[in-house]
Amino acid sequence: MSKEGMVSSKRILIVMFLLTSSAVAVIFRLVHLQVIEHEKYVEQAQQEHWSKETLVSRRGTIRDRNGYPLAASIATYNVYVNASDAKNLDKAARGLAPILGMPVEETLGKLAKADKERILIRTDVSYELGNKVAEAIIPGVEVAASTQRVYPEGNLAAALMGFVGKDNRGLTGIEETFNWELAGTAGTVMYERDSTGAPIPVGLRRVVTPPKEGQDLILTIDRFAQRLVERKLDEAITKHQARGGVIIVMEPNTGEVLAIASRPTFDLTKLDLKSNPQMELYRNRAITDLYEPGSVFKVITMATGIEEKRFTPTTAFYDGGPVNKYGWNINTWNGEHHGNETMTQVLINSCNVGAVWASDAIGRDKFYEYVARFGFGQPTNIGLSGEAPGQIRFPKDPDWKPIDMATHSFGQGMAVTPLQVVTAISAIANGGNLMRPYVLREVQGSNSNRVFQPVVVRRVISTQTSAQVIGMMKEVAEGGANKSAMVPGFHVAGKTGTASIPMPGGYTTQDTIASFVGMVPVPNPRFVILVRLDAPKDSPWGSIVASPIFSAIAKELLVYFKVPPQEPALVQKD
Repeated sequence: MSKEGMVSSKRILIVMFLLTSSAVAVIFRLVHLQVIEHEKYVEQAQQEHWSKETLVSRRGTIRDRNGYPLAASIATYNVYVNASDAKNLDKAARGLAPILGMPVEETLGKLAKADKERILIRTDVSYELGNKVAEAIIPGVEVAASTQRVYPEGNLAAALMGFVGKDNRGLTGIEETFNWELAGTAGTVMYERDSTGAPIPVGLRRVVTPPKEGQDLILTIDRFAQRLVERKLDEAITKHQARGGVIIVMEPNTGEVLAIASRPTFDLTKLDLKSNPQMELYRNRAITDLYEPGSVFKVITMATGIEEKRFTPTTAFYDGGPVNKYGWNINTWNGEHHGNETMTQVLINSCNVGAVWASDAIGRDKFYEYVARFGFGQPTNIGLSGEAPGQIRFPKDPDWKPIDMATHSFGQGMAVTPLQVVTAISAIANGGNLMRPYVLREVQGSNSNRVFQPVVVRRVISTQTSAQVIGMMKEVAEGGANKSAMVPGFHVAGKTGTASIPMPGGYTTQDTIASFVGMVPVPNPRFVILVRLDAPKDSPWGSIVASPIFSAIAKELLVYFKVPPQEPALVQKD
């Protein structure tokens, strides 16, 4: 073969190699696109051709024990403009403005700053107004179904109820704790769209996955009782110029919370999530904030000693003056000493020296065993987020000192929540069982309901001890010098508390926490009511400040719940 022929053959081979390589490369690329990455490109094509929107689910309604709605969701619309259809922006703005009651300039301004294809013009437009926008058929304008959370009773039980964010998710309170039950499941709708992103009216397919509605919650809260305690608390704070306060009403036999109010609070209708001072108001102080219970805790000390048969209500001790315990002098609240006193008189006189004597008679191990058995130093498990367990030094703790038992016997040197106190006193009121407090009575779904029943955590004291301690507390409320807790026609039992407020290095001498916890009627109480006022200015004493509030609330509750009087109410003749 000639030299020229050999060169020609090589060129042919090279061309054939290049053609073959190109064909192989094209085949490989086709295999890669149509086989290996088939799903990717199908998805990409669908994304360009299809649009997917979320269908908001209806959030469940929260109701009181009688079915009155406390929080509900109403149907609304969000209004959008499709900015990809630039020629219609001006027309859209001028068409929307009069319907939505917005200046044309404001609508145009929103569109001028558009950095997305779909611009949100207005959220939570009413159902009627949204329909008007849809019926106007303005080019480029879309309406999307949404919901808005409303509170038919206004700010009632705001700290307990909590609120939802813009994404319809609970952020605080019951709205947050039970968000999973309330929220439901969002749905989706997929539809074909044209090159501008607008839906194709005669599209071949429209795939809808309907949303699943949230479940409704039925609370133990009674609307009337809640409004009553909030009104009385607000009146008391104003009258006594107090910093704040808490009132809780509990059914002792079940642990159901009928009302729970705390101040300061916030306005559900005017939320400002960007304000740090406002954030301080969102917590439920009845379960999160700690305080020293003061003399109210003497009831726990007495119940423990009687249950352990270390003394009886009539056992006497001699109060001859201040006692020195481990280098500390402990005196009575007013410096007065009464000589021989029974344990009942110790409660009536609220004698710190007598409480110390009682705790010594009980002994360290048994005393703290019952502190824990009554639920102090641990959450009540009410089922609300943010509940504090309290702070109590037990003998096993490295920072516990022997003097702690002396001060703990009359409620100082410890920190508890208002809910823990009313739950512990309810155990005495109901015959000795510590009940788990709860605010959720029932979850109602489309397919099933869940009903919550009372739960006995444990038996703390016997029915005999319960009756004896109730009798002692009755003497405190009806037999002492201050009878401001009494309710005409009914017997009541209770105990006051006036606690100092801790500060670095000791206690403030300027303010106190004035409280009263009582039960009515006795025997067989229907209600246990805790009243606490923080830093009242006109009087520091629980007997002066808190007891009358208990009486006022008890009177109205007994009438509302149709509890028959135990005896004819006393009537004065003019």
